[in-house]
Amino acid sequence: MKAIHLKRGRERSVNRRHPWIFSGAVERVDGNPQSGETVDVLDHTGAWLARGAYSPHSSIRVRIWTWDADEAIDKVFFEQRIEAAINARRGLRDEPEVNAYREIHAESDELPGLIVDRYADVRVVQFLTTGVEFWREPILSILASIGKCRTIYERSDSEVRMKEGLPQRALHVSGDEADEEILIREYGLQFHVDVRQGQKTGFYLDQRENRKIVRSLVNGKEVLDCFCYTGGFTLAALVGNAKHVASIDSSANALALARRNVDLNGSYSDRCEWIQGDVFTVLRTLRDHDSSFEVIVLDPPRFAPTASTKERAARAYKDINLLAFKLLRKSGALITFSCSGGVSPMLFEQIVAGAALDAGVTAKIVGWLSQPQDHPVALHFPEGRYLKGLVCRLV
Repeated sequence: MKAIHLKRGRERSVNRRHPWIFSGAVERVDGNPQSGETVDVLDHTGAWLARGAYSPHSSIRVRIWTWDADEAIDKVFFEQRIEAAINARRGLRDEPEVNAYREIHAESDELPGLIVDRYADVRVVQFLTTGVEFWREPILSILASIGKCRTIYERSDSEVRMKEGLPQRALHVSGDEADEEILIREYGLQFHVDVRQGQKTGFYLDQRENRKIVRSLVNGKEVLDCFCYTGGFTLAALVGNAKHVASIDSSANALALARRNVDLNGSYSDRCEWIQGDVFTVLRTLRDHDSSFEVIVLDPPRFAPTASTKERAARAYKDINLLAFKLLRKSGALITFSCSGGVSPMLFEQIVAGAALDAGVTAKIVGWLSQPQDHPVALHFPEGRYLKGLVCRLV
């Protein structure tokens, strides 16, 4: 039998149904399991606790598939879990104004390491851990057989795979070749999405509802959109009747696509300003030139992918928010986000509070933002709440 035995007292998190078992909790391993193979999880007395995927190279040594001793990990198991996750998004699937959303959200859909995003009739899949990598072919077969999907493209090119001892991979895997760009719709707006080379799986689907909120806050305002990527918040601000929007990103390709996304939705060029450069540097330059804005959006990349990097990330988050506070006009609003799993919501609030204090401003939190319903957070897996957002208003 292939199994791991836990050290005395280390079964508590498993009994609370947390899906991760760290290497430090493992007493010994039986049966020489290979990377991604299914192992039984036993406590220090040999009592059965759960069943999961073994990852010999990761600090997360096992990711749990099931707490049911009678449940086999086979193709039927994945068919049931995948269908359940996709069916849970039925409301979005039937929403005429939205045709891009997340269909499978890894641990929170009881499929650790598996991400599936839907862009119209194209699926983009990520296999991020050894467990789903082991079952890659059956999973792809299941995805190709349900949901009227024209194309499946794989974007297993995340750095997370390196921690699992897996190579990065990005390729067309099923159906028609993916178009260079997919056209999606979102609440009356349209966006070109590059699923082959864009960040994440091509677009920040997790900010969909927050873009709607920004639209409601910017009427007649001068707006600064930092880390604008392909223009999601920029376009939201323009459609929300912002007076002027300055958008910053370090990527020339992202800015070019952002311009095209803006032009796709109307005649807004007279209210747009595009700035290519490092956001930290640009903000300091704007500060030195006494520039100011009524609304600032900060949506940076992950500064802390894991808890071990949170101290370094905290400094970066504080610096960027401090600069933003200094650029805000009186009564202005800062809409600031962290998508770092290693930074908790409480820590993020503390960081932003410290930034306001050092900037010499007084601000109030008037809104808390998070990820949408297609990015659920399982109650037993608080790490799934990776996207934190605050609406802070100067007083």
